[in-house]
Amino acid sequence: MANLEAKIEALLAVSPRPLDMKKLAELTGSTKDEARQAVAALANRLREAGSGLTIVRVDDEVRFGSSPETTETVKAFIKDETTGELTRPQLETLTVIAYRGPVSKAELEQIRGVNCTMIIRNLLMRGLADERMGNGVAQYSVSMEFMSFLGAASVAELPDYETLRRDKRIEDILELANKPKEV
Repeated sequence: MANLEAKIEALLAVSPRPLDMKKLAELTGSTKDEARQAVAALANRLREAGSGLTIVRVDDEVRFGSSPETTETVKAFIKDETTGELTRPQLETLTVIAYRGPVSKAELEQIRGVNCTMIIRNLLMRGLADERMGNGVAQYSVSMEFMSFLGAASVAELPDYETLRRDKRIEDILELANKPKEV
């Protein structure tokens, strides 16, 4: 069980969204009951160790959250992260989402050339981007709050929208990324 617990702990640490028991079981090669038991054991271990993390459960979904003892520290950090100015990488990612959305994380990373996990998470926390599942893959688009802030009724009203949305260089990057690799 400890190995299963470690696998689930790692999956929860890297997942940008909650995972349900079925998905955890599928990813770890276990049953839903085994996954449920491992999650309970992980939650107990974190609590007994006085960890800053806890397991948050809603129905059949779980994710990491901050422990009650760390709430004030986390609130201060989130306030700073969600109200401060956007960094250049965040602005670049938000621009790609606005002009190419809905766009997958893999497409964002292909276009930008870097891992975008934390940037996407921050944009979601700030309410600037929305995540929806499409064909089993998370797709990102700008949020209503973002559009309201800009005073635009749709993304088509963004400057040079049609030109930038269909930029040949980006099309080439995505086409190259989707080409089957020759062996």
